[in-house]
Amino acid sequence: MFKMFSEKFYSRRSTVLATHAAVATSNPTASEIGLSLLKNGANAAEAAVGIAAVLNLVDPGMTGLGGDCFVLFYDNKQKIVKGINGSGRSPKQLTLDLLSEKGISIEKGFKKIPRSSAFSVMVPGAAAGWIDCVENFGSGKISLEEIFRPAIQLAENGFPMHEVTATLYLENYLHLKTNDTSYGSDLLINGNPPKTGQLVRNQKFAEVLKDLAKNGKVGFYKGKIAEEIVKTVQGNGGCLTMEDMESHCSTYDEPIFTDYRGFRVWEMPPNGQGVVALMALNILEGYSLKNENRMSSSLIHKLIESTNLAFEQGFKCIFDPSVKPVNLELLLSKTNAEEKRKSINLEKASSKIYCRSGVHAGSDTVYFSVVDNDGNACSFINSIYNVFGSGLVPKNCGFALHNRASNFSLRDNHGNCVGPEKRSYHTIIPGMVTHVSNNELFACFGNTGAFMQPQGHVQALSNMIDFGMTPQNALCHPRYCVKYHNIKPHIVYLEEGIPEKIIEELKGLGHNVVVVSEFSRSMFGRGQIIQVRYDEQGNRVLWCGSESRSDGCALGY
Repeated sequence: MFKMFSEKFYSRRSTVLATHAAVATSNPTASEIGLSLLKNGANAAEAAVGIAAVLNLVDPGMTGLGGDCFVLFYDNKQKIVKGINGSGRSPKQLTLDLLSEKGISIEKGFKKIPRSSAFSVMVPGAAAGWIDCVENFGSGKISLEEIFRPAIQLAENGFPMHEVTATLYLENYLHLKTNDTSYGSDLLINGNPPKTGQLVRNQKFAEVLKDLAKNGKVGFYKGKIAEEIVKTVQGNGGCLTMEDMESHCSTYDEPIFTDYRGFRVWEMPPNGQGVVALMALNILEGYSLKNENRMSSSLIHKLIESTNLAFEQGFKCIFDPSVKPVNLELLLSKTNAEEKRKSINLEKASSKIYCRSGVHAGSDTVYFSVVDNDGNACSFINSIYNVFGSGLVPKNCGFALHNRASNFSLRDNHGNCVGPEKRSYHTIIPGMVTHVSNNELFACFGNTGAFMQPQGHVQALSNMIDFGMTPQNALCHPRYCVKYHNIKPHIVYLEEGIPEKIIEELKGLGHNVVVVSEFSRSMFGRGQIIQVRYDEQGNRVLWCGSESRSDGCALGY
C-alpha cells in the first residue's frame, strides 16, 4: 500500500468515484457518450472507439480519422496488457532526394518537413486502428453502427463548442487551407472558428462514419474516402498514392514495461516514445523519495534531469524498428539507468543540449481512459500531430489530415531519417500500470502534448506512486515541461502555482526557467487517469481524474 498525499495542494476538482465502470476524457460530451455506451453493453475497447469518433467531431483540431492512434488494452480475465500500433507509414515515393528537389533540405535551412507541406502527410492509421481495436479487444456484443451512432447523431443534430476547444480553434484556424483542393472551410462556420457555446454540425463527417460502420477498413483505405485523401494531398503537391493507402495495416505490438517500486508500467514500443518515460522512471527509481517534499526544488530537479537523460538517448534510438532494430533490452536495463544516474549533479543543472528538429509541446492530441464493469481497461490516444495537422481537409470528409512526416529527421545518417514506407518517431503514448505481485490493474492513464507526454507520464506516476496522490490531485499538481530546442541551457517551463521560493532555487541550480499561466498552460498537456483501489471491505472502487487544463471530465457509475 502506498502512503496518502498530505501536502497542502488542493485540486479545484474532486476525484470521481465509481463502482462499475468509468471514463475520463477531455470533453464532457465525449465522456457522457462513453459512459452511455458502457451502460448499454459496450466493453472498454468498444466504448473507447465510440469516444474517439466523438472527439474527432467535437475537437477536430486535435484528433481524428486523418491521423494516427495507439491503444493499450488490459484484459482482466487473462491479466495481460495488449497493444495496437495504429500509426501510418510514409508514401513509397517520399525520399530525401525528392524533398531536396522540392527545396526541402538541411542545406536550404529546413530542420524538418514543414507542417504546411503536403509532404508532411503520411497514411492516416486511425481508421484501421479503431476497427482493429473493436475486432480484437471488443466484446462482440455491439456493432460498429451502434458504436458510431452517438457521434453520427451529434454530427447531424449539432453540439455546442466548449471553451478551451474554442480558444485553441481561434488561435489555430488560419492554418486550415481553403483552396480549390482543400476544404478547411468545412471545419469553420462562415469562414470563422466556432465560438464558445455555438452549435456546430458536421454532416460530411457523419457520412464518413456511416461508411466506416458499413464497409470497415476497405471503405476507408480503398474507396471514396481514400480517393479524396489522395486527391487532396496530390493537389497540394504531395506524393501519397492509392497504393500507399491500400497497403496500410496496423500492427499488434507487444507492449514494453519497466517495474517501478512494485508497479509495472506499460508503454508501446518504438516507433513510439513510451520507452523515454520508462527510462526516466528507471533513473528516478534510484533516488529515495520517501522523505522528499513533492513541491521542492530538489525533487523537481531530479525529475527534470531524469527525463533529460532519457530523451537524450531516445532522440538517438527511437525509429521504425521494421527498418532498423531498436535495442530495447539495453534501453530498459536498470544498468543503463544506473550509468545515466551517475551523470546527474544534484547541485547543478546539466548544460548538455538534448536537441532534435521540430521538438514542441502542447495540447495537441486527445487521450482518454476507459474501464468497464468486467475490469478491462482501454488506454487510447489519437492525434493529427500539430493543431489541425497539415491544415489539409479532404472533400466531403469533415476531418483534417495529420502532418506526422514532420517528425522525420532530414539527416541521412539518422535512424529516423525520412524514407519510403517508414513510420516516424511517434510522440503519442498511452499508458497502463499493473501490480507486479499479481498483475492486477492499478491505473489506466496518459496525457497529451507531443514531447511533453513522457514528462507528463513520469510526473503523474511519481505523484501517485511516490506521494500517494489521488488521480485528480496527481493531474492538477503544477507541472514542468522542458522544450528541447538548441538553447543552452534548455528552457524549463514551470506552471503557475509553484512557489516563488522554489522557482528561485531552480534558477540557482542553473535551470533556465519561464513561468506559464492561463491558457498557455495547455503546453503541459491534457491527462486522464482511472485508478483501481479497494476499500476496507475489499470492494473495488474506481478513482478517476480528468485534466483541469481542458474542457473534459471523468464520469462513472
